[in-house]
Amino acid sequence: MEHAEKAKQLFMEGYNCAQAVLMAFEDVTGLDRETAAKLASSFGGGMGRMREVCGAVSGALMVLGLVEGYEDPKDPEAKKKHYERVQDFAARFREENGSIICRELLTGVSVKPGNAPEERTDSYYKKRPCPELVALAAGIVDRMFEH
Repeated sequence: MEHAEKAKQLFMEGYNCAQAVLMAFEDVTGLDRETAAKLASSFGGGMGRMREVCGAVSGALMVLGLVEGYEDPKDPEAKKKHYERVQDFAARFREENGSIICRELLTGVSVKPGNAPEERTDSYYKKRPCPELVALAAGIVDRMFEH
């Protein structure tokens, strides 16, 4: 199963956007499902339902960091190279969707305020772009890894 398809499936199972993308790449990152789910759990709903950076973007950037990230804080060249990749991902995602911000991506979707997640009903899935966004984010990461 491709990462994009797997990310969409995981979202449809109830995982948040960030979890769905990060968990879809378990074969690449080496993270087990429980660790990946916990690591990405804070980033759903645009960071804890604050509707900031889209969870699919956050999950994708976690994958990029795990696979290509730098670890030496005294290596500015590695940091620069990685930040270029982060910005490349964001530009590609933004080009497809117009934004990387959750609330902007949910324009026209009525969202309830607060920190309680909404129930995942058929109506919830029909009105949200999230399944397509997690698939798109995973697909962008796959294309980036090809180069």
